[in-house]
Amino acid sequence: MGKKKVLKQNEEQLMKETEEQESSAKKAPTVAAAKRIIKAGQAHIQATYNNTIITIADDFGNVLAWSTAGSLGFKGAKKATPYAATQIVSTLVEKIKKTGLQDIAIFVKGIGSGRESAVRALAGNFNVISITDVTPIPHNGCRPPKVRRV
Repeated sequence: MGKKKVLKQNEEQLMKETEEQESSAKKAPTVAAAKRIIKAGQAHIQATYNNTIITIADDFGNVLAWSTAGSLGFKGAKKATPYAATQIVSTLVEKIKKTGLQDIAIFVKGIGSGRESAVRALAGNFNVISITDVTPIPHNGCRPPKVRRV
């Protein structure tokens, strides 16, 4: 492999590099400046027997923020409680304050105990446009097992 040469830069070259880096950093937009103000969005609530997941997106489906009961520190059966769902919404409201979200359409999936309280908490913080239940329902179900012969 051989030895690698280490080039030493003098102070003038180091100053030029730092100036170039600072000027390029000034030209690039910051993350806070790149965010836009959004008036309407969607809230997707997935309420299962074990957990509650809430995702807030804009009208195009781009996710703005999300939270779960597990990420807030709830463990075990407490993740699916109505109290955990209200805590999830309160953390999401803090995350979304900067975007200026006002109107929201709610999509609820699942049959967990946190779905009603999550909808109520969202209705208390935003103007609700619509509430839609998108829980999957089997139309004919699976094929039943064949009859047991003894």
